[in-house]
Amino acid sequence: MNFFPDTTDLPQFIFTIIFLGLAFIQLFWLFFFYIRIAFHREKETEDIQKPVSIIIAARNEEDNLFEFLPFILEQDYKTFEVIVVNHQSVDNTEYILKAFKERYPHLKIINLEKNHHLAFGKKLPLTIGIKGAQYEHLLFTDADCKPNSNQWLKLMSSKFTPKKSIVLGYAPHRSTKGFLNKIIRLDTTFIALNYLSFAKAGIPYMGVGRNLGYTKEVFMNNSGFKSHYSIQSGDDDLFIQEVAKKKNYTISLSPDSFCYSDSEKTLKDWISQKSRHYTTSGRYPLFKKLLLGIYPLSLILLYITLVSLIVNSWMCWISLGAISFLIISKWLILGLSLKKLDQKSLIMGILFWDLFYAVFTPIIYYTTEQSTAAKWK
Repeated sequence: MNFFPDTTDLPQFIFTIIFLGLAFIQLFWLFFFYIRIAFHREKETEDIQKPVSIIIAARNEEDNLFEFLPFILEQDYKTFEVIVVNHQSVDNTEYILKAFKERYPHLKIINLEKNHHLAFGKKLPLTIGIKGAQYEHLLFTDADCKPNSNQWLKLMSSKFTPKKSIVLGYAPHRSTKGFLNKIIRLDTTFIALNYLSFAKAGIPYMGVGRNLGYTKEVFMNNSGFKSHYSIQSGDDDLFIQEVAKKKNYTISLSPDSFCYSDSEKTLKDWISQKSRHYTTSGRYPLFKKLLLGIYPLSLILLYITLVSLIVNSWMCWISLGAISFLIISKWLILGLSLKKLDQKSLIMGILFWDLFYAVFTPIIYYTTEQSTAAKWK
């Protein structure tokens, strides 16, 4: 086996150059983006507890509120309020909240009565909750989320500084038995790996509404969700793209600041959820679309060219060295990243999951992107 490809064999030479180019793209993503999460260290912050308003938009969430709201209300924090906007619920949400109110005076309830003129998306209740908040610093989560500790509020709010008015948190799904749960956790993890590493690289494009913070000033100066109010999603990606600028954002990756929730139980429900999320993709800038698409596309093409080189006996030492270095780098960087994101069960098969996700994501996207009928709860 030669060290370099045979330049007299044009197909071999072309395929080798393409292969090396694709390997370079993969290595660039690893060492420019993902390594920022693999070796991320939380900076120490001053223990200055700013008053905070936690806002939850809830629709027909009686069971989740009963189980998880106490973990929000009992955070180890000096001054905070929890605002739950009960958005046209037809279950016992209102009565559950009233019962909690008797025990927790810092719980504020805003009821939106059923009205066929009101949409069911989160943007209206979130807007009402924000306008009704008495504090400048805001944290957002969902009714089905449980903070990983009673330090969640303290850790997330500590990231607010005079220069940092947006905090991007992490919200993984709980690990349960079943292949679907693993796929959903894989999807959530890679989404987090992208938006967190991109933010650290100075290219913020989203957060997750299950664990997100920003100031009331940021919201008001942007006229809220006005530019994309007509679509159901966008409160945690299109909004962040509009307001995250001049490095006014930061991330929180302390394990105690994570917010966990259960994944969807059926493939149909998950597809419906993904369909709702994809309604915002058409409004992403072309540059960010390309960034999000280059990694999976180059990975698929990399394996296709690798198989072609092997089948045609075109492998040379430089190609072998490139793929070996790439595999080792992926094991190290993606493995450490998954550990940081509390997904250790995926580390052993990371090379498989990496390729699987690159193939699986476009399939889900192109089979769901046209559907805009998915409704919130």
